[in-house]
Amino acid sequence: MGTLNRNLDLKDRFGRKHDYVRIAITDKCNLRCVYCMPEEGIQFFSDESILSSSEIIRMCRHFAQMGIEKIRLTGGEPLLRSDILTIIEGIAEIPEIKDISLTTNGLALAKQAANLKRAGLNRLNISLDTFDSERYRRITRGGSLRRVLAGIEAAQAEGFSQIKLNVVVMRGQNQQELKDFLSYTFDHQVNVRFIEIMPIGEDDSSRWEENYLGIEQVFDICREHGWDYQEVQLAGNGPSVNYQIEGATGTFGLIHPVSCRFCDSCNRLRVTADGYLKSCLYWEDEINLRQTIGDFVLFEAAIMEALASKPKNHEMALDKLEKQPEKTKRLMSQIGG
Repeated sequence: MGTLNRNLDLKDRFGRKHDYVRIAITDKCNLRCVYCMPEEGIQFFSDESILSSSEIIRMCRHFAQMGIEKIRLTGGEPLLRSDILTIIEGIAEIPEIKDISLTTNGLALAKQAANLKRAGLNRLNISLDTFDSERYRRITRGGSLRRVLAGIEAAQAEGFSQIKLNVVVMRGQNQQELKDFLSYTFDHQVNVRFIEIMPIGEDDSSRWEENYLGIEQVFDICREHGWDYQEVQLAGNGPSVNYQIEGATGTFGLIHPVSCRFCDSCNRLRVTADGYLKSCLYWEDEINLRQTIGDFVLFEAAIMEALASKPKNHEMALDKLEKQPEKTKRLMSQIGG
């Protein structure tokens, strides 16, 4: 590998240690989910604008040299990349990287689960906002629920160390299914994560506010049905606070991005599909990391610059700052979440 084994403690000015990087390997997606992309779609980056497999692997080697131990591949839809196995295999060969995970919409998972596991993928996050086929088509604007459920089944059969289901909770869309997702944990060894909808790439704040719905109501549902639950600790770097209903095989978690509840312990950096480093999901600030990949000294300096400017929290959807920073213009599919 030729690394120097520097193993730095990557800390920002607030003392938060960073050992986790999310890399969007494409902005392309075969869905148009209502919270991620406009119905008409977007102008995708050209193939030349997207990080190549060799650039991604070399970047991960640099990150590992600086103390990063966990990599998550996101999109867009990462399984649309024809070289996805090459990317995972290359990252898996880096001794310092202890965990490789991937976020997917699950449409191609039934066909690829076995190959992904053999390539070295450890964990999966699968987007699933509803169990109703017609509602799934509406939310994703054309997706097939049957294919996603088949993908989840295939992933479970392969024995990935952890499978998480990402459920973005939306008023008037899927709030009536929260009980169904909680019930799903009784017989399925998954972590169902209820996520607040975020105003990312959203010009019309009133539209976001209409869709926003607090997720604490899952506790009311548990109490209503007499389900006792307790907080549990799960492996990984997810921002969710996790719980398990008594007698359930799986678990559920709550993710509160809008209310900043995980900012104090945020340990992640993000690389966009076109190679820019973002220290915070919400704000415009970013550094061109792609131009430094060929020189570790420049790469290291860019990472340290990003950490030095990382805010204490994103203060998403708040207007209490005297001088409001510039909100990101990127859509979620370009950042990778």
